[in-house]
Amino acid sequence: IFNNHYNIVGFKKGIFRMKVLLTGFEPFGGSTINPSEQAVHALAGSPPAGIDLSTAILPVDKTTGPQALLKAIAEVQPDVVICLGEASGRAVISIERLAVNLMDFRIPDNKGEQAVDQPIRADGPAAYFATLPVRKLQEAVMAAGIPCDLSLTAGAYLCNQVMYTLLDHAAREKPALRGGFIHLPCLPQQTATRADKTPSMGLDAILTGLRAGLSALVEDQE
Repeated sequence: IFNNHYNIVGFKKGIFRMKVLLTGFEPFGGSTINPSEQAVHALAGSPPAGIDLSTAILPVDKTTGPQALLKAIAEVQPDVVICLGEASGRAVISIERLAVNLMDFRIPDNKGEQAVDQPIRADGPAAYFATLPVRKLQEAVMAAGIPCDLSLTAGAYLCNQVMYTLLDHAAREKPALRGGFIHLPCLPQQTATRADKTPSMGLDAILTGLRAGLSALVEDQE
């Protein structure tokens, strides 16, 4: 699902405008909702000042998920790509620093495929660092009153695969493109009846944190 909300690039009326592609994932693992999908839809309707926002919801499919991301990048030609995903068990917003060249799925994807100990790109580097100003983003999210940390692992599921695909594509095809990945806690309605008391964060808090981070990106670019 792809939605290009704005087409303005560069400067307008003396104000810098950054072209951002924001992606989330469809629900997976038996859940009917995904906080990343919810956040993308909410931000699409009212993006932070200075941002021309395009959005895409990626399938949780090891083949079509990365393909959908690359298709959206080709259509939007963004300055920045931020991919969002769900991280069950995490209590805070997590800004990922590293994507590794590994698929080792703990559960099958939504097409029933379960990659085990497979590289994302056979001849690719072992890892890529995010090219976002991750420390500045973390500080902005925390300054908005939302708990946030920097994470050294995006896991080995679709989130990591998409992050690696993004950074590999940028390194080889679009060196000016900046990108990274942000993991979100589950929503309360996903965990309310779970016996393991999995942490959660409300959508309003998630949106407050993401808006602060996006605004910090604009300031950094200016």
